Amino acid sequence: MFITVDNVYKLGDLNVSKVLKKDMAFTQTGTPYYASPEVWKDKPYNLKSDMWSLGCVLYEMAALRPPFVASDLQTLYKKVCSGMFERIPMTYSGELANVIGSLLKVDPSKRPDTDDLLSSNIVRKRYNG
Repeated sequence: MFITVDNVYKLGDLNVSKVLKKDMAFTQTGTPYYASPEVWKDKPYNLKSDMWSLGCVLYEMAALRPPFVASDLQTLYKKVCSGMFERIPMTYSGELANVIGSLLKVDPSKRPDTDDLLSSNIVRKRYNG
């Protein structure tokens, strides 16, 4: 979270994390809990990977935990690449659950891009009042 001089809060990521393996730290780009399946698999990625990360952040904001949790990186890899996660709490709308589900599609070609998301009914309804 970043705060501007005008007290505007912005969500951000410096895109670097440390991974500990046998008491040694390794620098890794991307935050493991938010990295898309294509990043985990060292495949080419594009802006749709950022949409995956947005889905992870929205999920965590609603559920108060990441959508994919594991005690080690190998298990986390398997969970992320399977794309299986629990629904956000029922106190949130089906619309929000559907948006998050669309952002967390394993196949990046099936994820919305920014224009798709901003033109979706739920965002237009909330944004336009």
